[in-house]
Amino acid sequence: MAELIGGAALGAAFGELLKVVMEQTGKTARFKSYLKRLQQTLLTIEPGFEETKKLSARLGRTEREIESYLEKAKELVLKCPRIHVWNVYKKFVYANKLIRLDDDLLRFFQIDVPLRTLNTSMRVENQVKILSQKMDRAFSIGPLPEATTRAGGFSDSCRVPGLPDLIIGMEQHLVDLKHMLLKKDTRVLVVTAPGGCGKTTLAKMLCHDKEIKDIFGENILYLTVSASSNLKIIAQKIFDHFGKTQRTFQSEEDAKNQLENLLRQVGSDQMLLVLDDVWDGSESIVQDLVFQSTGLFKILVTSRSSFPRFSKYELSLLNEKDAKTLLSYSAFPEDGIPNVPDDLVNKMVKSCKGLPLALTVVGASLRGQPRVKWEATLKKWSDGQSIMESHKHLLHRLQTSIDALDEFPDVKECFLDLGSFPEDDKIAETALLDMWVELYGLDNEGMYASENLLNLSLRNLVNLVPISKDATDMEGYCREHYVTQHDLLRELAIHLNDQKPIPERKRLFMEIHRDDFPKWWIEQTEQPVNARIISISTDEEFSSSWLELEAFDVHVLILNTRSKNYVLPPFIKKMSQLKVLIVTGYGVYPTKIGNLHFLSSLTNLRRIRFEHVSVSPSVQVIFTLPNLKKLTFVTCEIGNALKSGATEYPYMLPNLIDLEIDRCYDLKELPAELCRVVPLEKLSITNCHELDDLPKELGSISNLQTLRLHCCTKLQQLPESIGNLHKLSLIDISDCLSISALPEQIGELTGLRVLKMSGSQGLQELPASMSKLSQLEDVICNEETSYLWKSILSENSKVKINIVEEDRLENFMKICQ
Repeated sequence: MAELIGGAALGAAFGELLKVVMEQTGKTARFKSYLKRLQQTLLTIEPGFEETKKLSARLGRTEREIESYLEKAKELVLKCPRIHVWNVYKKFVYANKLIRLDDDLLRFFQIDVPLRTLNTSMRVENQVKILSQKMDRAFSIGPLPEATTRAGGFSDSCRVPGLPDLIIGMEQHLVDLKHMLLKKDTRVLVVTAPGGCGKTTLAKMLCHDKEIKDIFGENILYLTVSASSNLKIIAQKIFDHFGKTQRTFQSEEDAKNQLENLLRQVGSDQMLLVLDDVWDGSESIVQDLVFQSTGLFKILVTSRSSFPRFSKYELSLLNEKDAKTLLSYSAFPEDGIPNVPDDLVNKMVKSCKGLPLALTVVGASLRGQPRVKWEATLKKWSDGQSIMESHKHLLHRLQTSIDALDEFPDVKECFLDLGSFPEDDKIAETALLDMWVELYGLDNEGMYASENLLNLSLRNLVNLVPISKDATDMEGYCREHYVTQHDLLRELAIHLNDQKPIPERKRLFMEIHRDDFPKWWIEQTEQPVNARIISISTDEEFSSSWLELEAFDVHVLILNTRSKNYVLPPFIKKMSQLKVLIVTGYGVYPTKIGNLHFLSSLTNLRRIRFEHVSVSPSVQVIFTLPNLKKLTFVTCEIGNALKSGATEYPYMLPNLIDLEIDRCYDLKELPAELCRVVPLEKLSITNCHELDDLPKELGSISNLQTLRLHCCTKLQQLPESIGNLHKLSLIDISDCLSISALPEQIGELTGLRVLKMSGSQGLQELPASMSKLSQLEDVICNEETSYLWKSILSENSKVKINIVEEDRLENFMKICQ
């Protein structure tokens, strides 16, 4: 075969490579599909090999250079059978190398060479040089040094960087990203994720993708945008790329105009501009680069922040299999056998939580280390030492996202508060808003607090997970989100909080296992702590035998427990400045709470949240709190605990404006006594499936503005006194499956603006009086109910009927619960 191909040396090298590939294809089962693909590629490019020899001579490129490349390719193929079955990560590495070899061979011999033959020798030389770098990169440890100028008048200022040696878990991301980018209506696409997730790697993969290169050709420009970059700096790099150096820009607007003119002069109908590592606050720069074009002009952005005005692709973390491969690649020598048990590797992988940066850094720190080092590292982490303390590079990379918040001090403080909640737990958005409204003097409606949470979300420091979706979520009528956070970001918040001595910290985060209190707490004498937030988490074996704690300036106390029985700490009585109390049970069953009478002394307490706990009638002591504004029960056992005697609390909750009861499955009735809380503005009783009736005194709550009864599936009717609630602006009876009729008095609600009633399929007709609801703006209902509305609304009605598709399976599950 060698005689058929080119000269003796090149022909022999090519023939040897093809022979080895054909032999190994039948012998090496682990790489059979990759080798078979490579064999087919070699057979395909065989006829064009003679032209390659002629080109190498014309350009001064020696046969030896190409021969050396083919020899390296043969060595790679011969190494494949030596990979052991158990060496998963090494198999992955060599599979990647075979794929890259196949792509480079096919592109060079079948596509690049024939096309370039038609151009001038300068163009051919340019392409062969580019290919040479591709070939070298496939077998080198790192990318080659970049040249300053390329043939054809182009500089390397916007050159696409090379790919890393190992890429794991990105294949599907590349497919999805490419699909989104190439959509006709996509002008700008933002790849967003926390630091260290692989955004830059994915962007490089896209630029090197064959389909993308076939579309955009030479017009793929790649720029890294630093925190100090501006439009003039970016414009200068693009001018340099096209050989137009030493430009002067009078202003940002001048830079924009000159850049737009340049791109018109270049005359390309297709261009991809990649802006890597765009910082928060640089959204306007991206917008200025969106030029009107009749061709295909796309901008790909990678950023830790989400830019709401642009389409976004959220890069997820690695799955367990890919995470293990990446850590193993960093931790074990390529030709070595792992010297630690598989279960230790799995535990280390789990500790890194799928973050590529953490897996790489931790793996590298353990490379070649004995088993005892792995065990010691895991033991330190389980004992409470932060991963940040032992891996400063990881700390530095993650902390840059927090340093960017320096100009938004309230947002930064809110991030640091997130260490208050247990690891791997969903945090109710309303719990955070309760804290932040009181801690930072934000408005009582929670608007500014919500904005802070949104800012954290846009920077990928938290994730907002919707609890439910309907038409009103988009219009801001209610907040229904959980907040989640990557565990390493939570650790970062805790680490940053712990940099000061205990007495000087703004926040104290404590975990108590059994009855083992922190050493500093045991040794505390007369010096009080000055924290404004204290979070105490205890496990199942905690006996509630509290030590004394001197903490007089606490504004927020968060108690997280897993015990079946739990008593409030006696030192809570001394927290005279306490404004927010959050008690959450994380056990299988609701935690029984004792010592509730301690709350009677907390006259400054404004917000109380009980979640997954069981309360006794002693909880009624909170009825006397003079400044309590919000009271929340979520997944609690309440029973008759809220039902008091008629005269026992004559001045009950004199300042309460918000009462929320959610998923309290044993709540059968709302105590009539609560209807004497005249200041109440928001009453939310949701997902309480045993609630079958509301007190007739409901109409006494004259200041009520919001009444939410969502998914109270046994509730049969609304009381006639509801007509007295003239300030009521929102009613939510969605998924109240048992309501068959509405009272005629509902037409007297002159202030009603929003009525949510989707899923209320028991309704057969609507009261004629509802046509008198002069302020009504939005009705959210299913299709069947919409016909009832059309029969009572006039042709000139401005009421907007929002139809929600009915999920019959979901409704069936609600009935069965």
